[in-house]
Amino acid sequence: MKKQLTAIALLGALFAAAGLPAAQAQTASTQTAAKKKAVKKAPAKKAAAAAAAAVPAAKMPFSSDAEDDDSEPELGGTLSADFNCELGHKLTIWKNADDDKHIALRWNKRIHRLTRVATTTGANRFENRKVGLVWIGIPAKGLLLDSKKGQQLANECKNVEQQAATAAAPNS
Repeated sequence: MKKQLTAIALLGALFAAAGLPAAQAQTASTQTAAKKKAVKKAPAKKAAAAAAAAVPAAKMPFSSDAEDDDSEPELGGTLSADFNCELGHKLTIWKNADDDKHIALRWNKRIHRLTRVATTTGANRFENRKVGLVWIGIPAKGLLLDSKKGQQLANECKNVEQQAATAAAPNS
């Protein structure tokens, strides 16, 4: 056995020292084969990620126990309010009487779950940090912000009650 290993080692050393194309071709082919295997694994991971993204997210409960802000909330048993904003923007907010820590907000044909954030001013502030949406509600109006881009998405958002109060107020 030792003789065979010695002979193989000597032959390998001779080929390496002589620089024969066969030896170079053999090492090059093993390196390319290793690269091909590595390359084949990467698309499989991408395909699996794409397949997972293509599967629609399961609807999550509206309750405060749910942690996933990316999934669409279940809206059963909630009260909704439609808001008309400047520049023709519209949005809908759903509230659950049992859960004052969360709201569901429809913006651009998607429903997002937002979580209450404490404020010192008394305004109702709800955020979805994963998506970057911030809803600020005061008695006179609401405001929707994109915290990732740092811009307003909708301003002067008013529901029917707020519009009636604005119309009833005397002009100053």
